[in-house]
Amino acid sequence: MLEISHISKKYGSKEALHDVSLTLPQGQIVGLFGETGAGKTTLMKCVLGLVRHEGTVTLDGTAIDRTNIDRLSFATCEHSFFPGLTAAAHRDFYAAHFPRFNDKRFHGLMEFFDLPTDKKLRSFSAGMQNQFEVILALCQGADYILMDEPFAGNDVFNREDFYKVLLGILEPNETIVLSTHLIEEVSGFLGRAVLLHKGQIVGDAQLSDLEEQGQTLMDYVKSSYHYQSDRVSRALSDLTGKEDADA
Repeated sequence: MLEISHISKKYGSKEALHDVSLTLPQGQIVGLFGETGAGKTTLMKCVLGLVRHEGTVTLDGTAIDRTNIDRLSFATCEHSFFPGLTAAAHRDFYAAHFPRFNDKRFHGLMEFFDLPTDKKLRSFSAGMQNQFEVILALCQGADYILMDEPFAGNDVFNREDFYKVLLGILEPNETIVLSTHLIEEVSGFLGRAVLLHKGQIVGDAQLSDLEEQGQTLMDYVKSSYHYQSDRVSRALSDLTGKEDADA
């Protein structure tokens, strides 16, 4: 159980997170949503101990430290690999440092994405680098896999295929926390959605509950954010001085 309790974080005078509390059992696929600047990346970095913050993060009741940090992995669009090393060298490094490294999964995903093992990462395209970042996170052997906009630079067909593969390879103890703006695209394989707005949680729902209520994830997101459907027409009216013909 990953427990996030009363996390707050400021960058100078700007508050990025305010009193965020969240419990994440193992075996879930959780979507973390919010507008740019909502605090999604900051929250992940607080969980991983990459930035100082107020509040606590515990894993099965124990603070995150050197003894259990290997149970968390991180795929970030900022990248955490070594650009001067080949994919094969990364595999050797991870296998040496993470006892639960999944070698079979690594080779299977490398083949699926058609990535070369003998090329340095700096020679990969942006999309290939993001794919490799995700592969490392999924193969480390972690129980909690945090992904921050992992599909940047990948076309819709690669993303769709990856979602299907992800569902097929995850073990019951593995939890995915996925931060993305692609709400409708990922809604079909999520089990839970957590919504952030201005550094605070404004929504937390099981997708099965939404389905029983006849509500889509996008409906829930718009409702939670009090989205105004006439926003565009009002803006165009203000900008052009013309009334919306359909109003």
